[in-house]
Amino acid sequence: MATAREHPAVAAIRKSGASKVKVAVSDIDGVLRGKYLHRDKFLGTAEPYPKGGFGFCDVVLGWDMMDVCYDNTTVTGWQHGFPDALARLDLDTVRHVPWDNGVPFFLGEFINADGTPHPVCPRQTLKRVLKRAEKMGFQVMTGMEFEWYNFAETPQSWAAKKGVAPEPLTPGMFGYSLLRVNQNRDFFNAIMDDMLAFGVPVEGLHTETGPGVYEAAIGFSEALEQADRAILFKTGTREIGARFGIMPSFMAKPHQPLPGCSGHIHQSLSDGKSNLFFDAKAPRRMSKLFESYLAGQVACMMEFGPMIWPTINSYKRLVDGFWAPVKPTWGMDNRTASFRVIAGSPKATRLETRCPGADVNPYLAMAAVIAAGLDGVEKGLKLTAPPITGTNQGAEHIARAPRTLIETTRNFRESKIARDWLGDTFVDHFAATREWEWRQWLDAVTDWEMKRYFEII
Repeated sequence: MATAREHPAVAAIRKSGASKVKVAVSDIDGVLRGKYLHRDKFLGTAEPYPKGGFGFCDVVLGWDMMDVCYDNTTVTGWQHGFPDALARLDLDTVRHVPWDNGVPFFLGEFINADGTPHPVCPRQTLKRVLKRAEKMGFQVMTGMEFEWYNFAETPQSWAAKKGVAPEPLTPGMFGYSLLRVNQNRDFFNAIMDDMLAFGVPVEGLHTETGPGVYEAAIGFSEALEQADRAILFKTGTREIGARFGIMPSFMAKPHQPLPGCSGHIHQSLSDGKSNLFFDAKAPRRMSKLFESYLAGQVACMMEFGPMIWPTINSYKRLVDGFWAPVKPTWGMDNRTASFRVIAGSPKATRLETRCPGADVNPYLAMAAVIAAGLDGVEKGLKLTAPPITGTNQGAEHIARAPRTLIETTRNFRESKIARDWLGDTFVDHFAATREWEWRQWLDAVTDWEMKRYFEII
C-alpha cells in the first residue's frame, strides 16, 4: 500500500501495474551499467534510506570498460572480494524508454552503508562539486554537445572485422548536409523524437564534417540534470542506432587524417533568477564573476586533464591544425580556443569549454570544468591573459596540453586543486584507473607496429 509520503514516480508505477523497471548507474568510464528490477523489488528499493536502496556489485567501480578488474586500486578490488555496494535510485530521474515498450527507467548512484555519498561514484562526484557551488550561492547551468561517427556495422560484423575498417554510414566530408540527413532520415528523426520522449531534449542535430559524423546539442539545464541527459544520450543513441543496423562511436579520434569528436560543455552561473555571467555595462558584457570563472579554467583546467581526456585515444584528437584546441586559451566567439566566450544577451551569455572529447564520462567532465571555474571564483582570480585571435595567435608563449594520458594523470594526482574539490579518495582511485588504462596500452601490439616493423626491421 502506498504511503502518504511516497514519491510521485513510485506512486505512478504502483498505480500503473508495471511489471518491471529498468535502472542504471555510471561506472568510472561513463558506461551505464544496469539491470531490470521486478516491480516488487523496485518498490522496496524505492523506500527512503535506510530501508531503501539495493545491492550492486562494486566491481563496476573496480573494472575497466572491457570488464577487466584493476589490480592497483584500494577502494575496491580483488582484496575486498567485490562485495555489493549500496545503490540508491534518484527517483527524480524517472522517465520511460520509448524504444523499450515504455519501461520505467531510473538512474542511481552509490552510497556508503551510513548513507553518505560514495567517494568514487561519478554522479556523487559531480554532486559534491555542485553542493559547494550551492554554498557559494550559485546554481550551475550547463549544456553538452557531442560529435560522433556512425558506422554501418553491428556488434557481430564489427567483431568479425576484428576492429579494422568500419564502414562509414555515409561517405565524404559533408557538414550541415540535408542530403546526408535525408539518406538516413529514419535514424535521424528517431534520435530527435525518441530522445525527446526519453526526457533528453535535443536542441539541434546535424551532420558534421567527416564521413557519417553527426553533432547534437542537448537542451540547456541545471548541471546534474544535464549530466544525466548526456550519459543517457550516448547510451540511447547506441540503442536507437542498433534498430537501423547503425553503430555510433563516441571515440575521440577514430580516423587519423580526419577531425576528432568533441564533447563541448556550455556553462553559466545563476542565482535562480538571472544569468550572473552577463553584465550589460561591461565592455565585453562579461561580469566580473564570469571573468573569475574563466580565469579559473585558464589557470587550472589542465590539472583535471584525465577527466576531460580519459582514454589513450583522447590525445590523438589533440593535434595541431584540427578543430580541437591544444592550449588553455580563451577567445571571444573563437572556436579555435579552449574556452570560447559567448557574450550576448542576458539569456545567451555563457562559456563554452571546448577541450573535452566525446569519450568523456559526462559526470566527471562536468565536475572538472565546474570545479576549475569555481576555483577561480573562490580565489577571486583576475582575467589577465588577453583573448587569442585566429588560431592561437597571441598564444605563442602558452604551453600546449600534454599528449599522453600518463602525463595528465601524474599532474592530476599531484594537483592540490583537484584534491580540494574532488577529495583524496576519488583522486587516488581515478588516477589509478587511468594508470591502468595506460598500462594496457603499453602492453598492446598495434596495427601501426605490425605495418611498420613486421617486414622491414
